[in-house]
Amino acid sequence: MSNYALILAGGSGTRFWPLSRNAKPKQLLDLFGSGTMLRQAVNRVSGLVPPENIFILTNHLQEAEVRRQVAEIPAENIVAEPARRDTAPAVALGIGLIAARDPQANMIVIPSDSLILDDSAFRALAEDALNLAGREAALMTIGIRPTWACPSYGYIERAGKLSAEGLTHDCYEVVRFREKPDAATAAAYLASGNFTWNAGMFIWNVAHVRAQLATHTPQLADFIDRLTGASDLPSFIASEFPALTPISIDFALMEKADRVLNFEATFDWDDVGSWISVGKYLPTDEQQNAANTDLSALSASGNIVFSANGKRVALVGVDDLIVVDTGDALLVARKDCADDIKKIVADLPANLV
Repeated sequence: MSNYALILAGGSGTRFWPLSRNAKPKQLLDLFGSGTMLRQAVNRVSGLVPPENIFILTNHLQEAEVRRQVAEIPAENIVAEPARRDTAPAVALGIGLIAARDPQANMIVIPSDSLILDDSAFRALAEDALNLAGREAALMTIGIRPTWACPSYGYIERAGKLSAEGLTHDCYEVVRFREKPDAATAAAYLASGNFTWNAGMFIWNVAHVRAQLATHTPQLADFIDRLTGASDLPSFIASEFPALTPISIDFALMEKADRVLNFEATFDWDDVGSWISVGKYLPTDEQQNAANTDLSALSASGNIVFSANGKRVALVGVDDLIVVDTGDALLVARKDCADDIKKIVADLPANLV
């Protein structure tokens, strides 16, 4: 069967202000000097499917930059959602676009803003899952084995390991999806050993996922049915997509599906959720200051420094700060306030958002 990839690239990324802006959020930035996260995501799936089988969903603010960064993707495969409707309508739109090409296709859905360094391991697992999608009546996820009791991720509870011919990676039956837990519950999940983090990566056969949507989320199934028969796709999407109910794909489908399988990732993964995450991948000095630029530090430790223009930064007598300079804006924040950076964006002038 034909394999396709759907890349979700419409997030806002306000936690990365001032580097991130509405028209150029996290997935469109080169945070680590190795290409933008969108560029890396496209490279990652290009080893699985040809460029003509890669679809990218974004929004109108970011559409031009997306097209510039991935010029090899056919223009008709890059679609700007006319309204923000969360992940379930976005995924349904992608399913419909692919179903219009190949009703029996297998497809993988990935976010554009996750950091994965071992692309070879990712492709090997994804190929295994895509092959299984054509044989098993199940929706599939890729889960990350927890390394700590993180309360900020969703969790997937698993049961027994699947035994299937030709399967080369560990795959488990899913008991249920668990929402973001409190700290004590997250610790219990970690101790049990039968939970993975929900990384928002899905694999399925198009015909099967449409049948599951018809059972559990008829509005989205109807939208897909009408999309595949539309004579003018841009007009149909512009008029019909905004009417869809905003809801996540987990709530709309994955938590209700008749059968879900969970592949355990054999590759590294980081959702790069804040400047704290970025700091883990920047060069670090003896005082554990992480920086992407020349840094002079005196009695200063544990800081994260990012300069968009290579400016030398000097720190004296300060610890555990985030300092980000973009030329037109400067952020100085305590590391323990990293999650609050998104809150200040609402108070900024429009030209800096």
